[in-house]
Amino acid sequence: MILFIIQAAKNFYAHQISLPHSIQLHLPKKRTLIAYLDIESKNGEKHRVYIGCDDVLIQCIAEIFLGEELSDTETLRDMLLETTNMIVGSAKVLAEEQVRSSFTISTPHFFDHNHFTPATDENYTFTVGEGEMIIAIKAL
Repeated sequence: MILFIIQAAKNFYAHQISLPHSIQLHLPKKRTLIAYLDIESKNGEKHRVYIGCDDVLIQCIAEIFLGEELSDTETLRDMLLETTNMIVGSAKVLAEEQVRSSFTISTPHFFDHNHFTPATDENYTFTVGEGEMIIAIKAL
């Protein structure tokens, strides 16, 4: 499942915001806006997907989508929730197309604006310009 989410994030950076990116397997130690949503596969497996963006990256995304050079906290939270929905929703479509497997996704929820501390099974960090996005998953 995580591989579909990573591919969806790559597609997001390439096609939605047109910015180069790199991927690392570390967790940055900085303040991050964090959202999550739950997914459930056909076989009943449940996972929680976390997406966190530092202030630099989420503001960059808000500027691209909303044209706002300086967004307030509420707007940045909403942009994170929408970004989470776009990436995991795209992963759902990729899974259905590639392996004829599907999963359902819940509504994204805001989690925190702090260091990334949730316990996870796998995590990846995308570096985009001066910003970073964490994508992590935890079996439920």
